[in-house]
Amino acid sequence: MQASNLALNLSQPQAANTTVSRRLPSPHLLKQQMPLQTELAQQVHNQRQAIRAILEGHDERLLVIVGPCSIHDPRSALEYADRLAALSRKVDEHMLLVMRAYVEKPRTTVGWKGLAYDPHLDGSDDMHAGIALSRGLMLSMLERGLPIATELLQPMAAGYFDDLLAWAAIGARTTESQIHREMVSGLELPVGFKNGTDGGIGIACDAMRSAAAPHRHFGMDAQGYPAIIETLGNPDTHLVLRGGHKGPNYDANSIAQARQGLVKAGLQPRMVVDCSHANSGKNPARQPAVFEDVLAQRLAGDRCIVGVMLEGHLFDGCQALEKEALEYGVSITDGCLGWAATEQMLMHAKCQLETGSAKR
Repeated sequence: MQASNLALNLSQPQAANTTVSRRLPSPHLLKQQMPLQTELAQQVHNQRQAIRAILEGHDERLLVIVGPCSIHDPRSALEYADRLAALSRKVDEHMLLVMRAYVEKPRTTVGWKGLAYDPHLDGSDDMHAGIALSRGLMLSMLERGLPIATELLQPMAAGYFDDLLAWAAIGARTTESQIHREMVSGLELPVGFKNGTDGGIGIACDAMRSAAAPHRHFGMDAQGYPAIIETLGNPDTHLVLRGGHKGPNYDANSIAQARQGLVKAGLQPRMVVDCSHANSGKNPARQPAVFEDVLAQRLAGDRCIVGVMLEGHLFDGCQALEKEALEYGVSITDGCLGWAATEQMLMHAKCQLETGSAKR
């Protein structure tokens, strides 16, 4: 009988072609080990409220989400944060600057997946170190007074950082995902859904309607156990226009069509324009021209445009991770606009917004 049972067990198909190499701490445990202190928690709350006020039209400032495409070097990221915090104090009357703290990198096929996955940049995928390093880096940015933003790619990773974020994005390839819509439904922060890779906004509209509704779904609780998650719905979602396979969608005609599509779907016509990706033809040097066009539309009275996204690093361009010696302050993923050009662009925008306010 024993032998028969053994044979029966051995004949069972394997459930999955996977192995568990190392257990990670639960989100609750990591948050205990690296806590968000009361003063900073209040700061995050205030930052979220400020972004909500912009979305609702109660705050006339322009939301500007700017920083590295993805963070690979904490030292250069913190230098960027220091510079951005100083610039924020100069432009705060007209713009709310939010630092991109992107620690997950979506891949079309394969490649480096971000600081949370491979912090040593060597393929070792030390996610235990990655999530701790990422959370610590975000806490350091908050200590500099900056609101921070990220793209939420892996729902299981979101719980390690969700208490630190003022804003989050759902990417073009995951906007259609039911799992991501359910996750956003339970987040207590503003979230932008990007249009699909084809450039259309239908998928994003569906996502916003879904995320605004309550859900019950499979998930993981703060202690890391499987659980039924009940969400209340997120009223602070909005559209992010990032262009598509057919080209950019930041021009006045595209903005007007997007506005009509949002209204037809019963959604608030509010949108953030991503000045990179397909809107810049993946050429970071074109981001200022895109930004200038979008800013001109806003100054002409289009209040549906509530913000912009920019990919910037300390220096222009990008570099291959496989290089023998990486250049400091240069992106290893998408090409970025260097700090000098970014600062010049935002200071010029401040002058334009001041003039526009004076005219009104």
